[in-house]
Amino acid sequence: MPLVRNVLILLCFLSTSIVMAQTGVVRGNVFDKDSGDPVIYCNVFLDGTTLGVTSDLDGFFTIPNVPAGEYNLTVSYIGYDTISVPINVRNNDIVYERIFLEESSVQLQAVNVSARKAETRTEVTVSKVTVTTKELKALPSIGGEADIAQYIQVLPGVVSTGDQGGQIYIRGGAPIQNKILLDGMTIYNPFHSIGFFSVFETETVRSVDVLTGGFNAEYGGRISAVVDIKTREGNKKRLSGVVSGNPFQSKILLEGPIKKLNEETGSSTSFMITGKRSYIDKTSPVLYPYATQTAEGLPYNFTDFYGKVSMLSGNGSKLNVFGFNFDDRVNFTDLANLKWNAYGGGVQFNLIPSSSDLIIKGSVAYSDYNIELDEALQEPRTSGINGFNIAMNFSYYGDNNDINYGFDVNGFGTDFKFRNFSGITLDQFQNTTEIAGYFKYKQLVGPLVIEPGLRVQYYASLNNFSIEPRLGLKWNITDDIRFKLAAGLYSQNLISTVNERDIVNLFVGFLSGPEETIFKLNTTEPTDHRLQKSRQGIVGLEFDLMKGLEFNVETYYKDFNQLISVNRNKLDPTDPDFITETGDAYGLDFLVKYENRRTYLWATYSLSYVNRFDGIQTFPTVFDRRHNVNLLGTYKFGDGSWEAGARWNLGSGFPFTKTQGFYSDYNFLDGINTDYISENANLGIIYDEERNGGRLPYYHRLDLSLKKKIEISRNMSLEAVASVTNAYNRNNIFYFDRVTYSRVDQLPILPSLGLTFTF
Repeated sequence: MPLVRNVLILLCFLSTSIVMAQTGVVRGNVFDKDSGDPVIYCNVFLDGTTLGVTSDLDGFFTIPNVPAGEYNLTVSYIGYDTISVPINVRNNDIVYERIFLEESSVQLQAVNVSARKAETRTEVTVSKVTVTTKELKALPSIGGEADIAQYIQVLPGVVSTGDQGGQIYIRGGAPIQNKILLDGMTIYNPFHSIGFFSVFETETVRSVDVLTGGFNAEYGGRISAVVDIKTREGNKKRLSGVVSGNPFQSKILLEGPIKKLNEETGSSTSFMITGKRSYIDKTSPVLYPYATQTAEGLPYNFTDFYGKVSMLSGNGSKLNVFGFNFDDRVNFTDLANLKWNAYGGGVQFNLIPSSSDLIIKGSVAYSDYNIELDEALQEPRTSGINGFNIAMNFSYYGDNNDINYGFDVNGFGTDFKFRNFSGITLDQFQNTTEIAGYFKYKQLVGPLVIEPGLRVQYYASLNNFSIEPRLGLKWNITDDIRFKLAAGLYSQNLISTVNERDIVNLFVGFLSGPEETIFKLNTTEPTDHRLQKSRQGIVGLEFDLMKGLEFNVETYYKDFNQLISVNRNKLDPTDPDFITETGDAYGLDFLVKYENRRTYLWATYSLSYVNRFDGIQTFPTVFDRRHNVNLLGTYKFGDGSWEAGARWNLGSGFPFTKTQGFYSDYNFLDGINTDYISENANLGIIYDEERNGGRLPYYHRLDLSLKKKIEISRNMSLEAVASVTNAYNRNNIFYFDRVTYSRVDQLPILPSLGLTFTF
């Protein structure tokens, strides 16, 4: 690793040199005076100058290259009173200010549009959607509970395969090709088997960044997309919480100070703990007996716990310690019994040295995931993955440039066992380590924002280096029109056990890349490497059509020049365990968003093509949804305590392979002595030669909700939510049983009433 080490040393020297050349730096944190929560995207500027920035997700800001002198530092945010404080900047000095904003007596709008607009002009943000808790709660949700799993599905380029066991596919990438992060830690299975719910609790979320492609060098180890979820700290001022219940689940959140926030010193220690449990398996036989074909009702249940302790120092440095346990069960009597569990924890820190403008962030985490599926007349399938992650990030904020660099170390072990229909056992027990160093530089040159990056990834078990250049660019054509571009090379080692011919993808297992030789498509010629790789290119335009109205269009191309999967149809022990494919994904995404004090409107349309080539034929994947439309709207009325919401989704049918016929499938376990005349054979299926040549019917669904919030006191409220999922009871196909020639549909109309008490 001398190359990576030398590059990092050079970058450290470069950053230090730049810091020494500065005149002065103003930085600080902006907090809500009542709760101590950070105030994000607020305007921070020096009166009488052109120097100003917006606060980040931690409420942190830094204004570099400030000439020596006396200034008024002003902080403004819609919904809060503007505040100004006098400061004195000296050469080669760093001034730190802690700002507490009080809510204005006149509430206007919860989002500072001008700050968001300033961010779009100075950040590349190609194929990136940042979702806040407010936006999550705007979605008409199942059982009245907002959830990330439901919101991600309305984003452009995102496709979900169903209500039960549904997976998320992002711009042509399979779930294994999407990296899901929780406070910097990889979550291997983020969605419960009933596809409405994720393992993440909405009330704990500060932000969700969904990068559907073209992400820069700070992210690696995946070839399609990234979902980066960051949780907030607990209330620093007082004990508070949330209790809610509905026919689908109940939850409780408790948070508060261990050591109250001291506004003079800025130090505090707070906690947050949350738990939720589903009850749909208990309530569905009574409330929704028509929703399932079995007497057990909807046989899904899950239990999630998450806890976090946060320590904040006087200069903005902080330390978070967190842990989680996620549990999922599905039990179709006499058919299949699935269970999985994930647990882990970690430490995350931000260091803000008082004598340097270099900001240091890091994390250390460990997680474990195990899954088991028992199916009738088959051997159980098992899979496990556990490992650690160490990450360090160094950031320097210049006047018109930023430098960001760091490293990741990932170590994980996989344990997988599966016995296929031919009686051949596929298993793997393997440990591997991945080491990466990266560098990203952002420069503002007039109307241009240029963001080149480089990631060097080393896969120890495969003895393979992957050098991955990345590039992002934005051109501010006018104040209201922006052109953007991103491109890069990507790689990953991890392989999924999910097979696209599975009727229901409930079993989500993992393997690391094969150490043995793998071969090119349908040949005996070894491949050049044993990694999955892709090349991506994206261009787009952003328009601010009027105040509160945004329009975004992007076109993209992803070239998956090597994909690896388990050969689950292996017929002979000498056949390879892994097979390769190539593929591509391309399309066009449109997004229109409008927001004012009472109204929130969101509309997306995606046109996409996702293909694979197995060496014989090119075919669409089973998640190739040609057309996808999402319409979302909420409206507050009356005195603002009432809110009506609606979401409509329309999607073209998924591909499937047609059935040509059936045959008697004898296993010949006794060889030539097999009595094929009197023995009962299994029913074999003859598939059409054209793979995925058919199309299922269109999918569409309408969800509605009505909320009423009752303010009991300043810090206490009760919210009632009436909702209905699949309001006009559309019969959307779930899967079709080829043998019995019967159709199983997605979930029917599901009305619900929920209550949420906040204190």
